[in-house]
Amino acid sequence: MAIERISPEEALALMDSEGFSYVDVRSVEEFDAGHPRGAYNIPLLHLGPYGPSPNPDFLKVMDHAFPKDAKIVVGCQSGGRSLQAAALLERAGYSQLREQRAGFQGCRAPNGQVELGWRPKGLPTENISSPERTWAGLKEALK
Repeated sequence: MAIERISPEEALALMDSEGFSYVDVRSVEEFDAGHPRGAYNIPLLHLGPYGPSPNPDFLKVMDHAFPKDAKIVVGCQSGGRSLQAAALLERAGYSQLREQRAGFQGCRAPNGQVELGWRPKGLPTENISSPERTWAGLKEALK
């Protein structure tokens, strides 16, 4: 089954009207610099001194935070990591996924045109989240 790719505006509409949760799979540092209002941060990769490395707890935390039938929009910086994360989640049994193309900042479409992301489109953002939506809080909930 192909994962539906949606625009930032469609993601916001699903969050506002259909109860979708936004899972931002960017690093903690990227998330802390700004993210969609109400997003959860569950990084697909962690940044380290030698570059990004896979987050070994990604699926474990997702499984603890969301049931397999949860309505989830997956987003990242420009659309690459979120597409990878959505495919991983689909293989893990999540059934109501949407992937937000163009991510938080935007990307270049295959035709060379720039597609604006969440922030440049002026959609609601925040820099601080409640602890239960941060990576540290979600990871702590596993204990």
